[in-house]
Amino acid sequence: MFRHQKELQFEVKVDRPDPMLARQVQEVLGGQFGEMTVMMQYLFQGFNCRGEEKYKDMLMDIGTEEIGHVEMLCSLISQLLDGASPEDQAEAAKDPATAAIMGGINPQHLLVSGLGGLPTNSNGVPWNGSYIVASGNLLADMRSNLHAESQGRLQVARLYHMTKDEGVRAAFRKMLARDRYHQYQWMAAIAELEEKNGVVVPASFPPEAEMESQPEAYEFWNLSEGEESGEGLWATGSAPDGTGDFVYVAKPVPKGQIPNPKIPAAELHHDLDGKATDK
Repeated sequence: MFRHQKELQFEVKVDRPDPMLARQVQEVLGGQFGEMTVMMQYLFQGFNCRGEEKYKDMLMDIGTEEIGHVEMLCSLISQLLDGASPEDQAEAAKDPATAAIMGGINPQHLLVSGLGGLPTNSNGVPWNGSYIVASGNLLADMRSNLHAESQGRLQVARLYHMTKDEGVRAAFRKMLARDRYHQYQWMAAIAELEEKNGVVVPASFPPEAEMESQPEAYEFWNLSEGEESGEGLWATGSAPDGTGDFVYVAKPVPKGQIPNPKIPAAELHHDLDGKATDK
């Protein structure tokens, strides 16, 4: 069950209208790493969680908070669009320099949403459900959550430096602080799950099950010009789970065969030389 309160989680109060910034803020609302994505990702992970109750409860807590962040951003965008009427745009367009700037405004903020936020990114591309990850594997999902929060906080930080509006910045500082906490949270959950089940996903498919493929689990293949990649711990250190040591392969060679596909039936119209294989 969800219950809406009229108050926003944190105050959102802009200093002045800024339609251009409103368009830019759309990225952290409906973009790939925006608040709509983490909202849906955490909620679906929580809805489908079959592990310990504390993980489900945490996912539902944070997913519900993200609904509030979506609402905050919609309020922010609406305030940035206040006063951006069609008449104002027409008047501004009389000046060539201003017209060039106003040309970057998202027209859908006028035509579609009536000066409100949209479930789209900054270029007007609709939010897509394929952005979210909800695999049912807690460790895999928590790592995806850390990635999503990292990218989302990065984008908000960039937006922070794209405006001098102190009201907008104050709202962003609250979101940046919460996103920092959420990174702490996912790191803590990841560490706990790794301690329980190991660092490799899925833990239910152990290294021993790979049988003859064991060497491939530790080899770093140098497949680009130069050998600087051999200087990292991923090429010379030990595996995080302690099962083996990495080996740097400076000049790897293929271990498979050359593919030799059969010529398809003529009815497929590949227009290939040679006879079709037997039916």
